[in-house]
Amino acid sequence: MTDQPAARRAMIDSQLRTSGVNDPRTLAAMLQVAREDHLPEARRANAYVDRAVPLGDGRALPAPLFHGRLLQDSDIRAGEKVLIVDSGAGYLPALVEVLGADVTAIAPEDVSKRGSKGDFDVLLIDGAVERFPQQLAKRLAEGARVFTGTVTRGVTRFAMGKAHGGEVALVPLAEMGVPVLAEFAAEEEWSF
Repeated sequence: MTDQPAARRAMIDSQLRTSGVNDPRTLAAMLQVAREDHLPEARRANAYVDRAVPLGDGRALPAPLFHGRLLQDSDIRAGEKVLIVDSGAGYLPALVEVLGADVTAIAPEDVSKRGSKGDFDVLLIDGAVERFPQQLAKRLAEGARVFTGTVTRGVTRFAMGKAHGGEVALVPLAEMGVPVLAEFAAEEEWSF
């Protein structure tokens, strides 16, 4: 049986801190929210490994480092309205709630449904996107901060951006293994 609190502390000390995630609020949230509670029973022993953990149905909970970077770089403040496209685990929404934000979580397959316009201060996508869904950009306030993973020629990277004029521009920051959300995959093309 894994000592989950000790494994959580080891994740913070050996995965997050050593990779530059040192924000006290981020580390406190990740210490407080138990990853294992957001995994299927058969996968709970793997909650603190430094890679994505399969959830089933083609979904995965991204590695702790991805969540640490999302929280640290987004610098979410109490009262901010945060839209989260959740991987299916509920872990990222739980982390953001600890920070005191007003959280709305949606599943990737629900992104195309009509939502409120221009409300959200921050968008977090719990996985990588090959094409950014325009429907999400319409839900963001002008200047909203956006954090996700991107995919370019099969390489995933942590990325951030801003919403302006109903569009989102993303800048890849660091190569990082991030599970790709199938709903945001680019259409396959054939070329020479």
